[in-house]
Amino acid sequence: MPVSKARKKELVAEYVDILNESDGFVVVETQGLSVSQIQGMRNALRAQNGRYLVAKNTLIKKALETANWTVPEHLLTGPVAFIFGRDNMPGVSKALLKHIEDEEFAEKMQVTGGMMSGDILDARQVEDVSQLPTLDELRAQLAGIVVAPAQGIVNVMHQATGGVVNVLQAYLDKQEEGAGAIE
Repeated sequence: MPVSKARKKELVAEYVDILNESDGFVVVETQGLSVSQIQGMRNALRAQNGRYLVAKNTLIKKALETANWTVPEHLLTGPVAFIFGRDNMPGVSKALLKHIEDEEFAEKMQVTGGMMSGDILDARQVEDVSQLPTLDELRAQLAGIVVAPAQGIVNVMHQATGGVVNVLQAYLDKQEEGAGAIE
């Protein structure tokens, strides 16, 4: 059943909104996935702030042009799906590739490429992106960097006060020895 021009405009506008909220996307060739398999993958991607979308290539192309993104013509052929990442492309790529490694998906889904920060990526580069730290991992690393100097200061203060306490204790011990010798 053909889609009306009005509906196509609505879809393109929706895709432009998705692109404007995204920091990139991965393109996958799909064939023969069941509804439950797709739903399971959608849930895994959603947990990483990702979104799985099946769309007509011509409408995605129009949305990319409208949103001023580079159009990866070679990726927009055949039956493909798009996985959009929002603020966490490494996490989304990681979740996608982990899902594809499952034997159920190995024959039915293949990464063909993607886009990130305006650059067109091939399948190998998408895998490289998945090796980058996720947003949560970066936050943990940053917290560690911020906390480390404070921990160092605490350790120095503890050692300094411990040293003062030891000197005072030695002085008091010596005073007691001297007081005991006079009696």
